[in-house]
Amino acid sequence: MTLTKRIIACLDVAAGRVVKGVQFVDIVDAGDPAELAHRHAMAGTDEIVLLDITATHEGRGTLIDTVKRTAKQLFIPFTVGGGIRTIEDAAAIFDAGADKVSINSAAIARPELIDEIGRRFGAQAVIVAIDVRRAKSSHDPIADAEVFVSGGRKPAGRKALEWAKEAESRGAGEILLTSMDADGTKAGFDCELTARVSEAVQIPVIASGGAGTARHFAEVLLQGKADAALAASIFHFGIANVRALKEEIAKQGVPVRLPC
Repeated sequence: MTLTKRIIACLDVAAGRVVKGVQFVDIVDAGDPAELAHRHAMAGTDEIVLLDITATHEGRGTLIDTVKRTAKQLFIPFTVGGGIRTIEDAAAIFDAGADKVSINSAAIARPELIDEIGRRFGAQAVIVAIDVRRAKSSHDPIADAEVFVSGGRKPAGRKALEWAKEAESRGAGEILLTSMDADGTKAGFDCELTARVSEAVQIPVIASGGAGTARHFAEVLLQGKADAALAASIFHFGIANVRALKEEIAKQGVPVRLPC
């Protein structure tokens, strides 16, 4: 049986509002997270990811009230990330209505956190987010691609491929892979990076960064070997209709769940 590929809408949240930037800067307001989540879900998005993008940088926890308000609007899987540093933080996010948590900086700082959350809540509930820049001066920019933390502000001193493998070995259920080079550009996902990471692990890889057209989604789900593709800007600002997007990529051979 062929597994369907997922289309995921991402809500990057700062100060309780959804925002969007280009390559992690030039931030603009995109709306209320609960309203946008409901709109995306009704339109046929398969999952919602809410990332509190300034929680780690500001040294605070995730905005629990925002998570609760958003969860109440949803009937599809809901992932929350940002500021989750401990098993207690994760528990609070699940209590607020999330189905999965996404951890990034905290997992790099203390990889055991992946094991702990997986043991308590199940591997399916743990997504390890990896923000990556290609090593442009390298003879193999992907093998040497660097992981960044703190909302893309700091190099983590880890290579993307080796870190993805370790995350899997520790019990992560999925990898959320963001190409910082492509983020917000609408010029297409980094299919080569996504394919290399997908080939390096057995768990699902969610591609993020660069969505602009239906063709970009089809490319990363087929050539990029991603299990899911995530986007933000093109959904928030009404550039892409999810139903039309799915119908178009289905024509290109991508197995997707079409909205009723």
